[in-house]
Amino acid sequence: MNTDEAKNKIEALRNELHTYNYSYYVLSKPEISDYDFDMKLKELQKLEEEFPQFDDPNSPTKKVGGDITDKFQKVRHSYPMMSLSNSYSFDEIREWETRIKKTIDEELEYVCELKYDGVAIGIQYINGFLHKGVTRGDGTTGEDVTTNVKTISTIPLKLHGSDFPDDFEIRGEIFMPLEVFSKLNADRVERGEDAYMNPRNTASGTMKLQDSGVVASRNLDCFLYGLYGENLQGKSHYQNMEAARNWGFKVPSIENRQIEVCKSIEEIEKFINHWAEARHDLPFEIDGVVIKVNSYAAQDELGFTAKSPRWASAYKFKAQQEETLLKKITFQVGRTGAITPVANLKPVIIAGTTVKRASLHNADQIERLDIREGDTVFVEKGGEIIPKVVGVDFEKRPQHLSVFEYITNCPECGTALVRSEGEAQHYCPNDTGCPPQIKGRIEHFISRKAMNIDGLGAETVDAMVDAEMISNMADLYDLQKDDVLKLERMAEKSANNLLEGLVTSKSIPFERVLFAMGIRFVGETVAKKLARHFKSIDAIQAAGYEDLVGVDEIGERIANSIIDFFAEKTNQDLVARLRSHGLQFELGEEAMPASSVLEGKSFVVSGVFTRVSRNELKKLIESNGGKLLGGVSKNTDYLVAGENMGPSKLKKAQDMEVQIIDESTFLKMIEEA
Repeated sequence: MNTDEAKNKIEALRNELHTYNYSYYVLSKPEISDYDFDMKLKELQKLEEEFPQFDDPNSPTKKVGGDITDKFQKVRHSYPMMSLSNSYSFDEIREWETRIKKTIDEELEYVCELKYDGVAIGIQYINGFLHKGVTRGDGTTGEDVTTNVKTISTIPLKLHGSDFPDDFEIRGEIFMPLEVFSKLNADRVERGEDAYMNPRNTASGTMKLQDSGVVASRNLDCFLYGLYGENLQGKSHYQNMEAARNWGFKVPSIENRQIEVCKSIEEIEKFINHWAEARHDLPFEIDGVVIKVNSYAAQDELGFTAKSPRWASAYKFKAQQEETLLKKITFQVGRTGAITPVANLKPVIIAGTTVKRASLHNADQIERLDIREGDTVFVEKGGEIIPKVVGVDFEKRPQHLSVFEYITNCPECGTALVRSEGEAQHYCPNDTGCPPQIKGRIEHFISRKAMNIDGLGAETVDAMVDAEMISNMADLYDLQKDDVLKLERMAEKSANNLLEGLVTSKSIPFERVLFAMGIRFVGETVAKKLARHFKSIDAIQAAGYEDLVGVDEIGERIANSIIDFFAEKTNQDLVARLRSHGLQFELGEEAMPASSVLEGKSFVVSGVFTRVSRNELKKLIESNGGKLLGGVSKNTDYLVAGENMGPSKLKKAQDMEVQIIDESTFLKMIEEA
């Protein structure tokens, strides 16, 4: 066979096998026998080996796996992978719809879908070919697991048709079917290995494997449920899901009621009630129902909170509840000194996992439920994830049990606990001498969303603190190689990686350094706002109460916490030491506002724009000192209106006499600066 003949044969086989894959895995309509499919696949593999010049990263042979990945690269999401707000009762869904109706006073359609219990994935397609698969990660940055994604038979490597956008992302959930999970566990038990606990964790662990051949053997599956891009053709979520089906994606089917367009709250309730029972008949696990506003224009009008879209909500099915014995109540000390009581339980299986410990939250919760050591208690998983004690079976209580006395001193360092007025939790105030607080603050400092120090984990921090090598985060930067090598299981390469990670962390931007400091109530978002407003640690340290509460979304509690933090000499010294080591305590030029021309002005953006994308327009507002709002209110100065904007948002702006400007007018405001 000459080169031209080989090329034509390879292309023909690839097209055939793409079609057979789609028919078998997505349509459930096999067109050829498994044997014939395997023979064609082997023929293609042989030709690709003989003619490597025709290698294609999206060949059907890539679904067999075999690639070894040394390390998954970090990738920033083009569109943040936000979480959904959760509801646990239908009353909460009604309240969610009521909030929507306050913003959009018109008839709306909703799309109800199953909430798959698996691993979220975002998959980018360019010119009809799979380009990249990225995990959720922290919502802003995920890991590139493309080689593993390609092994999943229901994810197309090449799209059908030609009406898809040139560049778009589709998101969904990778999961392990129950039958596959059962067989995998049966094989492990037969080999004398421990069984995996549940399909969700097993799917998650599988996607992190570095050998794609093993991933392929696990037979994972995937449902896709959301399109993202600048040039989507459909005007609604459901339209684009149907388009995605035609392109070859496995999306929820209306025939089996896994997706449904609902025109009323009653229809939503009917869908939820149906799946609350029918979920047990599915060949995979779900933990709820997702409800989305169908219209993209309405979605745009509703916007987002800091963490989730306002136009979608997740209804979580009632958590599985079990009875067990509460043997003892112990206490944990968090990095901020917060004391959390923990129920130590007789082991019980809940939702596929063995539960031995559960949170009791605080002293008020123990008193309210009248929980006592030796009680038989009801335990469930909040959101089917975090175990918690929700009640006591008083009929089974032994008569001799005494009322539980809450501790008055820290279980770790013996310091008298404090409880501020209006707060539920007790605190240990010994933040510089209490071992769990010391370890917790350093572990927070090195965490991924903070300083992200490679080569340094919680176990190593614990070992260093126990060995009295470090007692605060600044001590990390004094470490020498000889010190690190003294640690158990620390080899030369690991020590070098740790020290290199510390050096690299010195370039982490100021807003993340501020978050890493672990100031109580100063999370990622607050740290970013403070950094961009004050621009340096010195300015924050010198700020008074009025200066702090004058910053957008900084209230009394946060302001007082910041003032208290910097009033302590130990914290002042800590900042000075970290500064001497070269950490960033001023806003870098890349984060500085391009101008202050929009300072003090608030904007709402709605519609489709031609000169810049909506995301770029939003960035221009913030980088030039403006404030971005999710919806029109009395505090809105400008509504930047594009094509196809929501009529309700336009009407609200007109009624409130908000100034409405188009894209060109807005850009002119910036250009003049």
